[in-house]
Amino acid sequence: MNGERADHWEKVYRTKSETEVSWFEDEPRISLDLIRAAELPPDAPIIDVGGGESRLLDRLLALGHTDLAVLDISAKALDVAKARIGAAASKVDWIVADITQWKPAKQWRLWHDRAVFHFLTEAADRRAYVNAMRQALTTDAHVVIATFAPDGPERCSGLAVLRHDAESLAGEFGAEFRLEETRDHAHETPGGTVQHFQYARFSRR
Repeated sequence: MNGERADHWEKVYRTKSETEVSWFEDEPRISLDLIRAAELPPDAPIIDVGGGESRLLDRLLALGHTDLAVLDISAKALDVAKARIGAAASKVDWIVADITQWKPAKQWRLWHDRAVFHFLTEAADRRAYVNAMRQALTTDAHVVIATFAPDGPERCSGLAVLRHDAESLAGEFGAEFRLEETRDHAHETPGGTVQHFQYARFSRR
């Protein structure tokens, strides 16, 4: 695991509460809409990459999804989510890993990422991410991903980001992933500022 990267995110989650981080959203509406659009059965395996303290997992459990995994570089973030969810946490596969170095042990039918990919400013890290994604997904899988849009912030949590639109994401993922739909979203942070995100759903050909 990239120690410096892991240390950075552990510090973020140890110094800010769940509702203080800029990406907090009580209701992950767009993510849920795009996951529903994939039309997967409740037992289809879903992985939330960079899920951390996100409440998406809570909502998926409430909707009856039974095969869920959350991957994050921060053990602290996952501990917060486990404590919030309570007994249902035992039904979830919790994975502490740097996505650029992770070797998946199984395959999933849906990959969700809200704001990990845009932190990968180095081409080698983006290639490693896409390689892990390919290994982790079934041949009939979907990808739901959100990044800062071209008019979104240039930095987040003290780090530079690489902003994307659907076309640049398609270029990164390659021809085996077909773009199905996109959404623009103006996210209001807990501090009251607005950040422009771009969501996309891809299907594997």
